[in-house]
Amino acid sequence: MKTFRVWLIAILMAVGSGLVAPGPASAAPYCGLVWGSLVKAEPALSQAKLTNVRTGQHYCFDRLVIDLNGPVGGYTVRYVPQVTQDGSGLPVPLRGQAFLQITANAPAYDDNGNATYNPANPNELTDVNGYQTFRQAAWAGSFEGYSTLGLGVRARLPFRVFSLAGPDTGSRLVIDVAHFW
Repeated sequence: MKTFRVWLIAILMAVGSGLVAPGPASAAPYCGLVWGSLVKAEPALSQAKLTNVRTGQHYCFDRLVIDLNGPVGGYTVRYVPQVTQDGSGLPVPLRGQAFLQITANAPAYDDNGNATYNPANPNELTDVNGYQTFRQAAWAGSFEGYSTLGLGVRARLPFRVFSLAGPDTGSRLVIDVAHFW
């Protein structure tokens, strides 16, 4: 009888531990985002000119939009130790713990050298106070057909880059940076 109880207890413990043992770990990505933080680039050139920069907040990410007066050509978006100005190579001071250098393969001036985008404050392109991820958006210049912006974010977080057609014959280069991994 004593042996029976020992076996019964052993079996119940084995079964019980199987019932309360955790299943396999499955970490679902934040908001379903699987973007990553490596460089994203499209090498094409553009005839479009940069005309505006704006930002917005979404549930899972903060968004920066670059408006162009024609189709998006190419771009390069990557994390860098420090964003530098076009032409001079001087550093662009940014708030945040990580920095995205955003280069649109489109100038911010027309064929006669007239500005198509001239920010009122190059150090604060938009007001990002209260944003979950963005800390600062700054202008780094437009030189030899390329325009560069610096985006200070709170940490090196996943991001995506894509383009949208419109309005009219224009287009938008969109950079979304997730709030979390």
